[in-house]
Amino acid sequence: MQKALSLEEFYRNTIGILPSEIFKKIGHFNVFRMEDFEGVEFPYEMPYSRKDYYKIALILGPHKVAYADKTFDVKHNMLMFANPQIPYNWMPATLSPRGAYCVFTEEFIKDFGNIREYPLYQPGGFPILDVTDEEAAEMMVTFNKMFTEIGSEYKYKYDVLRNLAFELIHTALKMRPALTVDDQERSNAHDRIVSLFQELLERQFPIESPRQQIHLKSAGEFASQLNIHMNHLNRVLKAATGKTTSQLIGERIALEARALLKHTNWNISEIAWCLGFEDPSHFIKVFKKNSQITPKGFRGE
Repeated sequence: MQKALSLEEFYRNTIGILPSEIFKKIGHFNVFRMEDFEGVEFPYEMPYSRKDYYKIALILGPHKVAYADKTFDVKHNMLMFANPQIPYNWMPATLSPRGAYCVFTEEFIKDFGNIREYPLYQPGGFPILDVTDEEAAEMMVTFNKMFTEIGSEYKYKYDVLRNLAFELIHTALKMRPALTVDDQERSNAHDRIVSLFQELLERQFPIESPRQQIHLKSAGEFASQLNIHMNHLNRVLKAATGKTTSQLIGERIALEARALLKHTNWNISEIAWCLGFEDPSHFIKVFKKNSQITPKGFRGE
């Protein structure tokens, strides 16, 4: 699993440069036509990774999309709502895909609306839509408004662009009301939360370098990534596994700690740091609690 793709890296991969004034001009929002990159070397077969920005993409034609723990086969046209929490990639059927997409950061929509509350961005939601040609044409009208607006001199154009981005979201929700998880689908949503938690946990391992450090190590941090309350995450995991969120995290960290102690010559402080412990003595205490032996004792066995 590759590291999260930053917005700066996205621009470098897409247009090759990152002008010093670009973020001042775009306000962490931009919109692109796929056709503009025809003939330009571009990694359409994207790495399966998280990004640190939101993306709404309308790509014409069939596609195969990997999103979190699911794979979607899009037969007609793809409308995708990607968010920073969930890894994804997509592979078009043609090397010259057509369509449009916009990218924006959470700061761009801060205080404008809580995007994470929408079903499209919930663990139980389905952010990949297979839309008809007629539906795609209607959405392209909204994207064309974005192109017109971003090229204008209107002082408040980014407020208009925020509205247009949310218009795409609401259009999708109205088209596919079944995207909302109802009571009959609750168990499926719970299964998906368990699956996404396990993927987020496992994606941090194995540790292959003393410069590599895990960043999700508490129940609260995992709940925040999944955009659900920590108590809800704990209830779902407890029902599915019989263990609390903290127990599952602790067991996986202990497993990795034992592997590093046995198969590397890194010192205890290095291993502790890699596993998210700033204080080696805290790591020793936690390891002993989980393994009934100190790290030094385990390494010497």
